[in-house]
Amino acid sequence: MEFLPLWLAPNMVTLLGFFCIIFNVGLLELMDPDLLSPKQAWVCYSYGLGVWAYSTMDNIDGKQARRTGTSSGLGELFDHGIDSLNCTLASLLEASAMGLGSTRLGAFTALVPCLPMFFSTWETYHTHTLYLGYFNGPTEGLLIASLIMAASGIWGAEMWKEPLAKLFGNEAMLGKISFLDLWVPIILFAFCTAHLPSCVINVAQARRAKGLAVAPVFLEWTSMFFFVGTLCAWLGSPYSHILPDNHLVLLCLILSFVFGRMTTKIILAHLTRQPFPYWTMLLVPLGGGAILAWLPLIGLPPVSATVELGYLWSYFLISMVVYFRWAFVVINAICDYLGIQCLTIPEAKYKALERERDGELMMTENGMKAKQ
Repeated sequence: MEFLPLWLAPNMVTLLGFFCIIFNVGLLELMDPDLLSPKQAWVCYSYGLGVWAYSTMDNIDGKQARRTGTSSGLGELFDHGIDSLNCTLASLLEASAMGLGSTRLGAFTALVPCLPMFFSTWETYHTHTLYLGYFNGPTEGLLIASLIMAASGIWGAEMWKEPLAKLFGNEAMLGKISFLDLWVPIILFAFCTAHLPSCVINVAQARRAKGLAVAPVFLEWTSMFFFVGTLCAWLGSPYSHILPDNHLVLLCLILSFVFGRMTTKIILAHLTRQPFPYWTMLLVPLGGGAILAWLPLIGLPPVSATVELGYLWSYFLISMVVYFRWAFVVINAICDYLGIQCLTIPEAKYKALERERDGELMMTENGMKAKQ
């Protein structure tokens, strides 16, 4: 922490970490657009380094805020907003490093982080506390993802498809099962046992402490059920061209904004003590895509690949404009209300902090000399 300059705003620390992800998503599109694993090992190393840098920045931005005396609700909103945008992007790098391709398994890997992020945000809304266990996604989860990317760089993505018996022996028990065969069950089991129950328990305790009923809060899962359900319907349709035509990266970029809008609305409601936001209009085109993918069920011809791609690009542009406009308006409103700046620290403030730090260092040095 002491290596960070006092003029560096905590939100800028968060943003610099996110730029590491954006850079690597661009690298992915250049070096491995098919998500079949980069041919050059250094690309996987870059993925891992980028995710590790993002995780590190995400963990120290709060410490930088306390160190510079710039903690605010805006910092919480900005931090969690960036985390939400990152959900479908860092995991996209993981899908590329593991060579999962534009497949249902690749889509699952890229999109599943949205589940724990949503429920942690929902939990924070009710408890006004972000609970992170000894093992959590923002730290250990991203570290494991970084190690997976590094391992792919060292041994190649084929390692994930090799039979486990080749590594551990005991072929009679393990048969031809590979790591990828266990990938989905492991992730879903971990989510359903280690994450979701604690979120529900903490929310239930918070509601009971206030004398409020618990059952109504489960209606607040509506948007997430819609998000997951329409995605499964769209990607699961035999008439959809998203996965066969390799548009998973574009879909993940779209859903980065859509999911980011969902969760930042919840965080803003938590900060301002407003009613829970059940819906965002950015989900409507997601439902529209699912309907288009199943038109033959009602006797209509299937949508062509060109039309579906045009729909995706239109959705991307709309979601990007809506998200950035909302972020601009909200951030400016908070900054004006609190009299602060989002990405910079006023010169007078950081100069005063530097003088205070220099004074403490001088007192420490004088004390050490006096002892000698």
